[in-house]
Amino acid sequence: MKKVAALAWVSTFAIFLLTGKLSAQSALAPPHDRPFWRAMVKNSYQIPPNEKPFALAQELSSYLASSDPELRDDLAYTILTVWIVRRQQFSAEELLQLEKEWSENLRSAIGETGTDSVFRRSFSALCLSSLAERELKTPFLGQARYRKLLDSAIVYLGDEKDLRGFDARKGWIHATAHTADLLAALAANSLLTRRDQATILQAIAARFSTADTVFTYGEQDRLANVVSVIAARPDFDSDAFQKWLAETDATDQSVWKDSPPKQPALTRLQNDSYMLRALIVQLLERPSSPASLEVQKAVLKSLERR
Repeated sequence: MKKVAALAWVSTFAIFLLTGKLSAQSALAPPHDRPFWRAMVKNSYQIPPNEKPFALAQELSSYLASSDPELRDDLAYTILTVWIVRRQQFSAEELLQLEKEWSENLRSAIGETGTDSVFRRSFSALCLSSLAERELKTPFLGQARYRKLLDSAIVYLGDEKDLRGFDARKGWIHATAHTADLLAALAANSLLTRRDQATILQAIAARFSTADTVFTYGEQDRLANVVSVIAARPDFDSDAFQKWLAETDATDQSVWKDSPPKQPALTRLQNDSYMLRALIVQLLERPSSPASLEVQKAVLKSLERR
């Protein structure tokens, strides 16, 4: 009887280990396949019955690092943005969990260039812009978290070394443009201070001064949008803007001191000029005010000197 009992115990323990191993493997495997997400998009982003929205969001978040453009962009980012901004699907606590994860992702393998690690950083920045848009509708961050996110976005704009815009096989990379989207949403927030305006403008100048390429996928337009959002604020700091523009002009004009011009200075001149041209158009699309008209005049004079 003791031998039979022992054998029964061993069998039970073996089954326990086997099922436990299978459960662990199941936990590691994505519970939903690509057709599931495609069907959800086709069904106007409706969450199927018996599915937990936040669990789905966490699963989608894991795809932000994928080199597959459909999983990363068409499905993960798009679905998350619809749920966060349009549907306002998640609680404040859940939104803060996402914000914490995506903010930490901005530092993941930072400094690498030419590798797939950029997707996690870049698309986390883009998803953070969706959270910042949600914050404008139903605030959940609070002042301390808002300031931390703003600081993280500014630092990331300068620290990202991978400036690729698009890859024919892997799709959009666009780290600079995605960070600009995040900064634009944060710049529209009432928590932004006048000092922050100058800090953001300087961060944009620094991005162009350290870029080793002329952006060709609309990055200048997206950064111009950040400036136009700042210029539209009721507390717009005109003096800080004029100082920033004067410094930009002085730096860009120095390119002609050398003949032929040095490549880094010429690259910055081109990026700055494209950004200022985009800024004029964006300012014209916004409701005019005495401050915005002054900005337009100043930018036009700057462009005339280029």
